[in-house]
Amino acid sequence: MNMQQKVQSYIQKQQLLTDQGSVIVGVSGGIDSISLLHLLKSLGYRCIVAHCNFHLRMEESMRDEEFVRNLAHSYSFPFYSVDFETNKYASEHKISIEMAARDLRYNWFGELLEKTDAQAIAVAHHADDSIETMLMNLIRGTGLRGLVGIAPRNNKIIRPLLCCTRKEIENYVVDHKLNYVLDSSNISTDYLRNRFRNEVLPLLTEINPSVRENLYKTIENLEGNLAIYLQSIEYIRGIVVDKSDENITFNIDLIKEQVNINTVLYELLTPYGFNSSQVEQINQHLDSESGKVFFSETHRLIKDRKQLIISEKDHNKKEYYSISQADSNIEFPINLRINRLTVTPGFQVSKVRDCIQVDATKLVYPLKLRRWEIGDWFIPFGMKQKKKLSDFFIDNKFSLVEKENCWLLVSGDDIIWIVGHRMDNRFKITEQTEELIEIKIWND
Repeated sequence: MNMQQKVQSYIQKQQLLTDQGSVIVGVSGGIDSISLLHLLKSLGYRCIVAHCNFHLRMEESMRDEEFVRNLAHSYSFPFYSVDFETNKYASEHKISIEMAARDLRYNWFGELLEKTDAQAIAVAHHADDSIETMLMNLIRGTGLRGLVGIAPRNNKIIRPLLCCTRKEIENYVVDHKLNYVLDSSNISTDYLRNRFRNEVLPLLTEINPSVRENLYKTIENLEGNLAIYLQSIEYIRGIVVDKSDENITFNIDLIKEQVNINTVLYELLTPYGFNSSQVEQINQHLDSESGKVFFSETHRLIKDRKQLIISEKDHNKKEYYSISQADSNIEFPINLRINRLTVTPGFQVSKVRDCIQVDATKLVYPLKLRRWEIGDWFIPFGMKQKKKLSDFFIDNKFSLVEKENCWLLVSGDDIIWIVGHRMDNRFKITEQTEELIEIKIWND
């Protein structure tokens, strides 16, 4: 079977493309993407050539764009290109150059997909790329999904060359006398993938000349294992999950019957935006009191007796809970006890973190309990200068879970208390205070 037949068979087996509609092909100008474009053209697919200029390699970047444009025209394929300020994007988003280029590229591909109404976006990852991904995930720490390398399809992104090795692609280019450009950054060890490609895999090959073939086979085996694993997760999901119009509930008793509770919870909750750290926290609270709340970017989870209840967050409405002047007991979202006291001679201010005492005349009702928001600030007790909450969280080494589960007690627009942590200096008791409000966390 030649390479064209192999790729066509893989496309059909994985159901990557149909005969209907065009396909966008991401072409950098390098050997892999040039081979992909030529293969798809030879197989009769209607291609749209898409090129990203990341402006990372000065003259080389402009050379690559011109090369790909001329190639597209020689094939009579539509050509689209885009310019990115990759270094600026990476700096603004505090991510690596590799991650910035990936985000920019795939965001643009999505826009181009809508513009052209193509059926898919083909990129040139091959079997060696999948091995490199597997090894990188392995040293970072990963689950079963990270060990199966690169998926042949991710929504509209398809990878028709995953069935081919780098050596097969090199031979294909020679056999068909294809021209391509060389990317000087591919030999740089500044990028982690290049270190695996140029250093780790050659070393492993010295130890075992069959390492690539063995790793290909391992990935195939793990793909089968993953399919069985996911089938089991779906079976468990069907047992423990109950959906209504507004909420999704998980039966805690049934979850606790499973072999590995944390793994099951991870698979059940990550579709709703909860990360592994949050999942561990939720697991630890399965036997705790009702009312514990966790938030992801998109959903809220409440531990309620024998159930975990998940609902979507309303992004158009800020979540808060009002406290009136008459309230003395608050049970949700946290337990608070509120007392009105008179300052007497010898009165000592509480120094317990779970309790604050504030000047009653400085409060504007209704008070509110809410989550923190970007831009929030307060004046920490004992200080005179403003402090951003984001800086307070960093200084006090708050984890992501601790930040997400942190409540603020607010009067008007002013923060009174980072509940359980620090009070605002503006509400402190002074020599002129006659009446105070004591608010404390109440643990039954």
